[in-house]
Amino acid sequence: MTRYTLLETPIGRLAVAGNGRTLNAIRLEGRPHPSWVRDDTALAPITAQLRAYFAGELAEFDLELEPQFGGEFERSVWREVATIPYGETASYLEIATRIGKPAAVRAVGRANGRNPIPIVVPCHRVIGSNGSLTGYAGGLETKRRLLDLEAGITPLAVA
Repeated sequence: MTRYTLLETPIGRLAVAGNGRTLNAIRLEGRPHPSWVRDDTALAPITAQLRAYFAGELAEFDLELEPQFGGEFERSVWREVATIPYGETASYLEIATRIGKPAAVRAVGRANGRNPIPIVVPCHRVIGSNGSLTGYAGGLETKRRLLDLEAGITPLAVA
């Protein structure tokens, strides 16, 4: 059974879902899936880490991840994205090259856009080859705010 809780953050309400042991999804728009069951207590350790991240006190999450969907290619992209260090970025081309598919830049972009665990699997750290901010499910302003947070420019307060 997938459980969820809602977390108010500086980038808006997040719906955080898991089974009590693993993190399965974070929905930036804050809407839980209809089959999820609300359980704030079971997800408290996960939301504690997210609060610390937004407060600028946590650079690396210590969570067991279990995405709810994704094929092998998508999961390979998400695994690679998860290795981008806090405060750093990588281009879509770099990710494609690292997974051994340098011609699959657009496919990497699509997989990155389908990342079910944003923030923890830091898809906001993936940028265009020319350094531009491109595509983010939460919008480019949210992507910029997350990158600024990690650069130490603007710590975000958590509600």
